[in-house]
Amino acid sequence: MSQYLLSVFYTEGQEEPDPELMGQIYADVDAVNAEIKAAGAWVFAGGLHPADTATVVSAQEGETMITDGPYAETKEQIGGFWVIEAPDLDASLDWARKATFACQGPVEVRPFQDEPEV
Repeated sequence: MSQYLLSVFYTEGQEEPDPELMGQIYADVDAVNAEIKAAGAWVFAGGLHPADTATVVSAQEGETMITDGPYAETKEQIGGFWVIEAPDLDASLDWARKATFACQGPVEVRPFQDEPEV
């Protein structure tokens, strides 16, 4: 079984949904979470604070440098994610279809690299 990252994106600066809609989004995400768990596909998930709360740590000339984030200079940022287990890409895309409706935003699906054989 492979693991996949389902990343939920938001556009920085967009208006926040009204409280009623936000409540519905949370309820829909909770329902998808329960379904993923019941199917045995759950590994981990979480929502993130806005990108302007990020801190970037980088290595330069043998030293570390710490700067305010975000690292990527883009308006589209990751707002949350799931790590799931699925037998193949098609199965992970089925979860992403449910997730995009629940979150009311785009969901990117990326497979994790396989562990190297030792």
